[in-house]
Amino acid sequence: MEQLGQTTLYFLRQCGYFAMLPLMVVEGTGVTIACGMMASLGIFFWPMVLVISILGDLISNVILYGIGYKWGRGFIRSWGKHFGINERRVLRMEKHFHRHSGKTLIVVKSMAGLYLLAFITAGILKMDFKNFLRFSLLGAIAWSSFLVAMGYFYGYLWKSIGQYVSWIGIVILIFMVGSFIVAGHYEKKHSEELLK
Repeated sequence: MEQLGQTTLYFLRQCGYFAMLPLMVVEGTGVTIACGMMASLGIFFWPMVLVISILGDLISNVILYGIGYKWGRGFIRSWGKHFGINERRVLRMEKHFHRHSGKTLIVVKSMAGLYLLAFITAGILKMDFKNFLRFSLLGAIAWSSFLVAMGYFYGYLWKSIGQYVSWIGIVILIFMVGSFIVAGHYEKKHSEELLK
């Protein structure tokens, strides 16, 4: 896992902004935090990281919407099990869409367990594409801003304290992993409650 992280950071440093967009489309959260850290260390310009993160997020959202729109429930039956999605979960998500489609798209940005399900469901339900884009953009701006700020904060800690304490990198890494575990646990619990 550590080797993968180092490889990703090395790749980003070598390829710069051109590597960010495709990586953020595939894995936005981790890459955005890493790029936020690198911006704090002076490798990237944080407003560029934010803009690219928002764009990558939007592209990912539109792809998921397109999958739901074009292949609908057939995709869920054939491929859903590989992504933790089934028809029962889609039906539960549909209830939220009928009441608050826009709010649902914004809220699920911070919930990896519901993210794929919500955006594919938006396509299945043929949500108005202009509304979809508007709420996707709002969610992308909020979520990307949070991730860039988090990465920038971790980078600031690394830069500020690391020069005095040689082992601080390990402490910050443990803190980052711990925060991801706690957030993931909260997210999973909240996702399950939301789909009840």
